[in-house]
Amino acid sequence: MKVLVSSLLFSIALSFGPVAHAQNRPTSTGQVTAMVEALRKAAPRTGKQNDGLYSDWQVKPETARGWSKQCLGREVTPSQFESSPATARQVVTCVVQDEFNKMLRATSNNETRTVQSVACWWMTGQYNSCRSGATATYVQQVTRFYQQQRP
Repeated sequence: MKVLVSSLLFSIALSFGPVAHAQNRPTSTGQVTAMVEALRKAAPRTGKQNDGLYSDWQVKPETARGWSKQCLGREVTPSQFESSPATARQVVTCVVQDEFNKMLRATSNNETRTVQSVACWWMTGQYNSCRSGATATYVQQVTRFYQQQRP
């Protein structure tokens, strides 16, 4: 009898596994790549040589240090982040992957809302504070670049 009950429970668990997984599906490589590229293209260009922002993504120095430690297991200096596009891309991709996954779950897999939320977070540190002004324009720009990257 114990074996029968255990087998039944195992069968039920297997039958619900794919459904639960589909609802919490991870991002695809294409989604993350498109988001990383959209953020790069939309990065503000100050026109100043030493504007205090680093890499093609225009990341603040303290952010580059923290993210590199989180993603690479070691801290890189802002100048290292600036001088190595591959390192910058690797770190940005790592961070975007985490945020995109988090927001995809929070928006019930709504890709457009996810892109908008991640773009807002990237610029302000908040997911929903980009409703007007320059931040809203930035979010629209990132969304447009993202859509151009996706097939």
